[in-house]
Amino acid sequence: MEQSVLKGRIHSMESFGTVDGPGIRFVTFLQGCPMRCLFCHNPDTWDLQAPVQYELTPQQLLDEVLRYKNFIKSGGVTMTGGEPLVQADFVRSFFALCKAEGLHTAIDTSGVIFSDKAKAVYELADLVLLDIKTTDADLHKRLTAHSLDNNQLTLQYLQQQGKPVWIRHVVTPTINDDDEHLSSVAEYLSGFSVIEQVEILPYHTMGKYKYENLGIEYPLSHLTDLPQATTQHALSIFRDKLKCRVLA
Repeated sequence: MEQSVLKGRIHSMESFGTVDGPGIRFVTFLQGCPMRCLFCHNPDTWDLQAPVQYELTPQQLLDEVLRYKNFIKSGGVTMTGGEPLVQADFVRSFFALCKAEGLHTAIDTSGVIFSDKAKAVYELADLVLLDIKTTDADLHKRLTAHSLDNNQLTLQYLQQQGKPVWIRHVVTPTINDDDEHLSSVAEYLSGFSVIEQVEILPYHTMGKYKYENLGIEYPLSHLTDLPQATTQHALSIFRDKLKCRVLA
């Protein structure tokens, strides 16, 4: 029987990314995500079996990356999605090739998948970009349709492993923009020494058109973009409680 070839289902690629890790980076958006975050602006990445632009082996993706090696040598590669750990075997194999080439590796994850395969990916990642939605278990379920447990287990594991982490926290009007919530998240994060940076991401409506194109009801159609003043207030709360970099 012919052995199947490991291929990644890739939604899109960005050769000069500047917001998904340090330096200029080659960013790969993998297809597939089990979460259904109310504020997600990439619903077109949810379905793992949806048509994709590319189906590549780890070596084929590396070959594409190496075309830009001179540009990303002070940056690296980032795997995002969707949720890249849906395709953990592919990410691990690709990261192993990148490490052999001396490339810095980062994974952008929701932490929704916590497994031995996820741990194998983290072992080869130089940096983890981890989404923290909330510290409230009930709100997390309403926001994402998933439990908070794996997200917390992921951060605890990364702390144990001493793995550098950058946190991303989406602040959404009327949902998690109040002082009690913001203070709770900042206090929680203050207990993890591996966190190097926290990025406050103000909610925006720029992905709304994708829902319309896909024929999906946009669940937050009643909201507008987070006011700049609220973003600045959130920054002040986080900077007051955390010693790491906090930015928006």
